[in-house]
Amino acid sequence: MLPSEELSVFVFSKLVWIFGQPLSLAFFGALLALIAGLLRWRMLSALGAAGSVVILFVTLYTTSGNYLLQGLEERFPKPDSAPEDVKCMIVLGGAFENEVNTVRHGIEFADGADRFVEALRLAQKYPLSRILVSGGDGSLSGTYEGDAAASRRFFSLFGVGKERLVEETQSRSTYENALNTKKFLAQQALSNCLLITSAFHMPRSVGLFRKLGIDIVPWPTDYRTTGNVTLGLDFTQPSLNAQNLGTALREWYGLVGYYLAGRTSSLFPV
Repeated sequence: MLPSEELSVFVFSKLVWIFGQPLSLAFFGALLALIAGLLRWRMLSALGAAGSVVILFVTLYTTSGNYLLQGLEERFPKPDSAPEDVKCMIVLGGAFENEVNTVRHGIEFADGADRFVEALRLAQKYPLSRILVSGGDGSLSGTYEGDAAASRRFFSLFGVGKERLVEETQSRSTYENALNTKKFLAQQALSNCLLITSAFHMPRSVGLFRKLGIDIVPWPTDYRTTGNVTLGLDFTQPSLNAQNLGTALREWYGLVGYYLAGRTSSLFPV
């Protein structure tokens, strides 16, 4: 795919998520209800209002998001024991507050911080291992530093030398993570690496890496659910319910999109 085509796909995927996430859909339903009401299209107005209320109720007051997220997290369980030897780790970006770090030059973490905490733990356990951090600026503006740049500051604080790091700074999406990582692995003569990313993100990541013929061992981290979630009502944490449903749907949008685009071999890799 040409760079201009890949850029178009990247922008399209961002727009799909901006307008396709649950709270956006609820807003558009309410907007439709308002406009239809002003035009006295009563049936359409009622449908828009009802749709908006249903989306908000499911998003805020049910365990749907946690349940969907749990299904993603359980797809690739973490191995029961650590491997005897680790020579290479691939850490996918998505753990740093890149907008803040670009301005403040710090190491402020986002929700996916466990990716780098786990990588640090393994780096100390296996002092000869190499660490390939794949993560550029995934924003539409393209004006921020990515995870690979911030990770250099993070690892150095804990005595992990820069000679152990391989920084892939250009990727803006999970597909580009896999594509660019393949090139770096070949250049560095690295193979059979642990793939470290959030558990809910692992199915999409494994599907992409396997499609490109990259040998990896899934090493999930950053779990968001307990593993025993059932469908039901939950009025105790509406903001977290909304966040988890958004996270789960975003992954499923990615799984479906990559499968239809032929970038993965199965809809829900196993």
